[in-house]
Amino acid sequence: MNANQPLRIIGLDPGLRRTGWGVVAVDGARLVHVAHGVIAPKDSLAFSERLLILFEGLAQVIALHAPQEAAVEETFMNNNAASALKLGHARACCLIAPARAGLPVAEYAATVVKKAVVGTGGADKAQVGFMIRRLLPTAGDTTADAADALAVAIAHAHARRARSYAA
Repeated sequence: MNANQPLRIIGLDPGLRRTGWGVVAVDGARLVHVAHGVIAPKDSLAFSERLLILFEGLAQVIALHAPQEAAVEETFMNNNAASALKLGHARACCLIAPARAGLPVAEYAATVVKKAVVGTGGADKAQVGFMIRRLLPTAGDTTADAADALAVAIAHAHARRARSYAA
């Protein structure tokens, strides 16, 4: 990577029905929105097909926006074991797609992401969306899934900066 070019980070919010993604560019302390969206395989498809669509969609986003690093939100424990297992499969796609592209992949708990963007780990989706609109005004209105993904990318950018100051 050229030292004069901003670092691109893709943030991913895993979900089998809707996986949010967001790409930001980091230039020093400045964050710039690059792109965001949602990959939403049809519920009527076979489970394996839904996972394939998710994986291939992520690979296309990575190829198109050329991030240098990836960050994925960790899943929270669900009382429904079957739902948690399915979410785990979607999360695996979110970990493997950037790894296959050669990107380092970091993982962040939802509370860490919320604290990085809103200031409190107990923030709700509306608060996260509100702060994304303030921090990345060129992103416009986003879906909750895309806002969460952009928040993951921002949390990673903050964590990188904190590590560089500590070094």
